[in-house]
Amino acid sequence: MTHPGEITRRQLIRRAGLTALIVGPGAGLLGGCATGGGDEPAAPVTSAAGSADPRNPFGVDARKPLKVTIFSGGYGDAYAKEIHEPLYRKEFPGAAVEHDATQQISTQLRPLFVSGDVPDVVNNSGPQALDLVALAEQGHLADLTALFDAPSIDDPARKIRDVVTPAVLDNAKIDGKDLVLNYTVSHRALWYNAKLFAAKGWTVPKTWAEFTALGDKAKAEGILLFAYPGQKGPYYQLWNVLYTAAKIGGNQAIIDVDNLVDGAWKSEPVKQAVAAWADIQARYGDKAYFGLDHTQTQVKQLQDKLLFYPVGSWIENEMAKDKPDGFEYAIAPIPDVTAADKMPYGAIQVGVGENFFVAARGKNPQGGLEYLRIMLSKDGARGFTEKTQNLTVVNGAAEGLDLPPGLRSAARAQDAAGQNIITDARFEGWYKELFDYGTEQINVVMAGRITPDEFCSRMQAKADAIKKDGSVPKQTRGE
Repeated sequence: MTHPGEITRRQLIRRAGLTALIVGPGAGLLGGCATGGGDEPAAPVTSAAGSADPRNPFGVDARKPLKVTIFSGGYGDAYAKEIHEPLYRKEFPGAAVEHDATQQISTQLRPLFVSGDVPDVVNNSGPQALDLVALAEQGHLADLTALFDAPSIDDPARKIRDVVTPAVLDNAKIDGKDLVLNYTVSHRALWYNAKLFAAKGWTVPKTWAEFTALGDKAKAEGILLFAYPGQKGPYYQLWNVLYTAAKIGGNQAIIDVDNLVDGAWKSEPVKQAVAAWADIQARYGDKAYFGLDHTQTQVKQLQDKLLFYPVGSWIENEMAKDKPDGFEYAIAPIPDVTAADKMPYGAIQVGVGENFFVAARGKNPQGGLEYLRIMLSKDGARGFTEKTQNLTVVNGAAEGLDLPPGLRSAARAQDAAGQNIITDARFEGWYKELFDYGTEQINVVMAGRITPDEFCSRMQAKADAIKKDGSVPKQTRGE
């Protein structure tokens, strides 16, 4: 099964001028906390429609300062400081650009939304990302329709919406409005050391029986089959369980979870997925990893202390400085869990992520829109890829670049997957309370403190409570 955008994801890299590759970092629409501030609607941003100057379609005041806040996670912030912000200054030499980088997006920005002194552009990512639905409900997010309808910097005859993968437009909407720009593309699956596998003569398991057999071999050599970070990153495993459920039962398993369908968390695919991974943890895991964060766990993998790690393709850049010569990142699809899985072996999750928004009540929303337009130029997108070794959503921007082994591996996996793309779980951005609860409960079930059935019951109860709560804005999606 597919949903709008998945069909186009198959062609994403071809449209980017590559053979087939997609990457990106950090948790897509993770939630922080809702903000305060008044509820008055923001003044409308100058529309691109009818502008006489394609070089300045939003009517940016060339002297107005611009404030930019970047999440300094797996991608760092050099791409903003050394690529995007200089491009903005080049276009508006009289404008000062204030740069701020943080890993504490919610902690740092919530007070600013209350006081009204918000950045114009925010890279909203990481475990402390702001709750976008709450921000949208309070009128804090600028409408990006003008951005998508604006002329491309590289070809003014084409609109921005025509030079990015359509998945960008599919995932931009909250309550039917274009409010979020997802800038990167990513694969989330199991990642391993190809050089270790080659040295040991091991092959990537395609079935669950092969997966556990490899676990026995690795265990005999003091290597864990699988681990994830129990601190500051357990949502990696929540993703992994949901993607496994989609592998077993098709994407409808995740779509139903997103749509708060009655009994979605108690469906057989979800139950089977949770049970399968809880068993892997019990037989081949190490509870010490529940006390580690993502970086510590990723270092353990670089030391060949664990084989498979559930994460996105940003990991290669995130660990570039620590990676030894004997380690080569490669991607592995989730093995077949049952003989009747609806999605064949090779299905992987491919999606857009790393979201940016313009603050509607910032002092320079026009400049914020122009900053995003610069990011979506080929110079802006190519520079990002050169700095981060991750791809953007801009078609053709990465053509000719020399990409690292992990991304080449992802390219091959993308080709092999064909139309068998596992969908993203959108409830993480729609219902932060549910996602945060799931992030907590996945540790509980993986540690063996509750059964898989109890996990599913707890998640269903939380989903039911949110569904009944009239104060929570509801979102829906199709296939």
